[in-house]
Amino acid sequence: MSSSVTTEFTLVHTADVVAAQIPDRELVVHGDRRYTYAQIAERSRRLAAFLHAEGLGCHRERAELAGHEVGQDLVGIYAHNGPEFIEGIVGALRARVAPFNVNFRYVRDELRHLIGDSGATALIYHAAFAPRLAEVLPELPHLRVLVQIADGSGNALLDGAVDYETAIAAADPDALPVEPTPDDLYVLYTGGTTGMPKGVLWRQHDLFVAACGGRDMNTGAVVESYDIIAERVAANPGLKLMILPPLIHGAAQWAALTALSSGQTVVFPPTVERIDADEVVRTIERERVAVVTLVGDAMARPLLAAIESGIADVSSLVAIGNGGAVLSPALKERLLAAKPGLVIIDGVGSSEGGAQMSQVSVAGAPSAGTFTAGPHTRVVAEDLGSVLEPGHEGIGWLAQRGHAPLGYKGDADKTAATFPVIDGTRFSLPGDRARHLAGGGIELLGRDSMTINTGGEKVFAEEVEIALGSHPAVADVIVVGRPSQRWGQEVVAVVALADGSAATPEELTAHAGQSLARYKLPKAVVFRPALTRSPAGKPDYRWAREQVAG
Repeated sequence: MSSSVTTEFTLVHTADVVAAQIPDRELVVHGDRRYTYAQIAERSRRLAAFLHAEGLGCHRERAELAGHEVGQDLVGIYAHNGPEFIEGIVGALRARVAPFNVNFRYVRDELRHLIGDSGATALIYHAAFAPRLAEVLPELPHLRVLVQIADGSGNALLDGAVDYETAIAAADPDALPVEPTPDDLYVLYTGGTTGMPKGVLWRQHDLFVAACGGRDMNTGAVVESYDIIAERVAANPGLKLMILPPLIHGAAQWAALTALSSGQTVVFPPTVERIDADEVVRTIERERVAVVTLVGDAMARPLLAAIESGIADVSSLVAIGNGGAVLSPALKERLLAAKPGLVIIDGVGSSEGGAQMSQVSVAGAPSAGTFTAGPHTRVVAEDLGSVLEPGHEGIGWLAQRGHAPLGYKGDADKTAATFPVIDGTRFSLPGDRARHLAGGGIELLGRDSMTINTGGEKVFAEEVEIALGSHPAVADVIVVGRPSQRWGQEVVAVVALADGSAATPEELTAHAGQSLARYKLPKAVVFRPALTRSPAGKPDYRWAREQVAG
C-alpha cells in the first residue's frame, strides 16, 4: 500500500461503505438501546434531510475561502453520550452542515460565548440542558433551529424547538439533493485552557486520515480507496469498544468515528452524567467489551477499584486506551496486575494535530514519558526556524506535519501562529514541549501553557503530578504555578487524599524528592476533599490556581 493516493475521503461515504458490508452488526449499544450500522445510517439520513429542509447546508465552497473562514452552517451538539451524538455528527456532515461540540459543563457566559462565536444556526441538545439554553437564547438570534432530545429530565420542549425523534421520523431520507465533499468541515472547539474556546476547522478528508483510522500510525500509509475499506471490514469480525469520556471531547469523538470506519461496536455505559465504575465493569461483563478508553488517573482509579473488587467478570477486556491526561506509572502497574494479559496504550494527540504518538505498557514494563512517534511527528526549534534532529540539545515544540486543520474559526493571526510553515512544510504546533531523543523516541514534557518558570528553571506540571500521585495516600493531584517575589513563580500542588489516608505536605514533598530535582518540588501543598476536572477527566488548572491564590 502506498501513501501516495488520489482518493480523498469523507466520513459519510466511509460510514456508508462500512454499513453496506455489515448492515446488521451493532454500531451503538447504550443500555437497552441497540442500533445496527444500517439503522444509524438510516437515522442519520433522516436527520440530514431535516436539516436540509430547514435551509441549512453549504453556502460558499472551500476554494473561495481562507483557512480561518467558514462557508457552511454550523450545528452544535450539546448532548450526553448516546446514539444521537453519533447520528448528529454523521447527519450534519451528510447535509453539508459542520457539526461542533458544546461542553455541557459550561455555565451561562461560557455557553453564550461558545454558541455566539460559532455562529451556529442549529443546535441538537438533550432536554436536561433546556433550562440553561433558555437563559442564553435571547442573545443568540442566529440560532433558529432547535432539536431537543427527550431524556429523563422531564423538561418540556423549548419554544420553537422540535423533538428529535419526531423530526427524524417525519423526514424523507431520500429527499437530500446534496453530496458531502472531502472539503466539508468538521469543527472541534478546544477546551480553552489559555483563553476562551476556539473552533478548530478540519476538512473531512484530513480528519479521517489524521485521527479516524485513515492511515497506518506506524508507516504513515493512507488507505487507498473505499474498496479497500470495504474489504477490510468484510474480513474483520469486529470488537466492542467502551468509550468512557464524553463525546463533547475530541478524543472520544475520534474513537467513535474510528470504530465506525472500521466495523467496531461502540458501547456506552447506561449512566452518562458521571462515571459509575461498578456499572462500567458490569457492562464490560454483559457486553464482552474488549477495549475501554479513558482519560487519566481520575477515570482509571474508580475503574481499578471496581475491577479489584471482583464484582464482575472482566476477562473479555484486553486493552485500555488512555489519552488527554496522565495515567501514572503506579496506577498502570496496579491495572496490569489486576487484569492479567492487559495492555495499556497511551496516545498523544490534540485538537490541532490529530493522533501523534503512542506508548504501550504491559505487565512488568509500565511505560512513562517516552513515546513512539508517528511517521509525521517532529520536534521543531523554539524559534520555529528548523526541524530538530533526534538527539538535539534543549527543548523544542512537538509538531505534526501533513494532514492538519485549516485553522481556527475567525482568527487569522492565531491560525498563522499555530500552523507555521517551516522549510516549506506546514506544521501544526498545539503547544506541547518535547525532546526528540537519539534513539528516535520522543520525550513529552507537557503543555507550554502549564509550564512553571521558577527561579529561571522550567518545571512541567505533569512531571510533578506524576511524582506526587505515586504516593499511596494521594487520590488526585493538580500542580500549578503561583506568583512569587523570590522565584517569579513557585510550584504549588492541590491534593485530594484517598479515603482513610493521611499525609503531611512534608511527607508528600519528600516522596516527590525521590524522583525530582529540588527546584521542581512544590513550595506548598493545598489539600481539598476533591479536585475539579473536566467531564473527560482533564485537570481544571483555572480552578486549581484559584485554590492556591495568595
